[in-house]
Amino acid sequence: MPERRLLLLAVLVLAGCRGMTSTKPPIHPNPNMDQQPKARPQSESDFFYDGANMRAPVPGTVARGELREDRAYFEGKDAAGADLAHSPVEATPELLARGADRYGIYCRPCHDARGDGKGVLAERGGVPTTSMHDPKVLTATDGHIFTVIANGQGLMPNYRWQVPPADRWAIIAHVRHLQQERQAQEAAK
Repeated sequence: MPERRLLLLAVLVLAGCRGMTSTKPPIHPNPNMDQQPKARPQSESDFFYDGANMRAPVPGTVARGELREDRAYFEGKDAAGADLAHSPVEATPELLARGADRYGIYCRPCHDARGDGKGVLAERGGVPTTSMHDPKVLTATDGHIFTVIANGQGLMPNYRWQVPPADRWAIIAHVRHLQQERQAQEAAK
């Protein structure tokens, strides 16, 4: 009796398999998910008046996480559109550590670790690089430095997409810290 059950089980299992190729499509008892009407991106449509399947987003739509109401934080500008004199972010030890890390990644190759403008590109490539201790940088507003990081200036490329606003403010805090250390060393001499 157990042999019959085993044989019956084997027949049922093998009956479910398609052991040979067929030119006919497989049988689908519930085909509603296999073949359904859909609109492919950039395809035409007779349904909509403009002939396009893709719909434009509702005016004023903002992607999740992309609402940037704080102009000072996200652009480095005040309500009138002028550069901020000082960072809107408090320079905490954590922020300074993050700024040192990001500075090491994005700024150090050109400006070197101390901000003297004698990085690898300046030494090996002869690329003229601004010193962070130059009077024009010392007197520049934090908002202006934020804008330079975002948009680039001269030979410096923009870092808008690589460095998010929080990291730009962290880098600015680190640069200001480097400048203060240098000024303290020069005053002690």
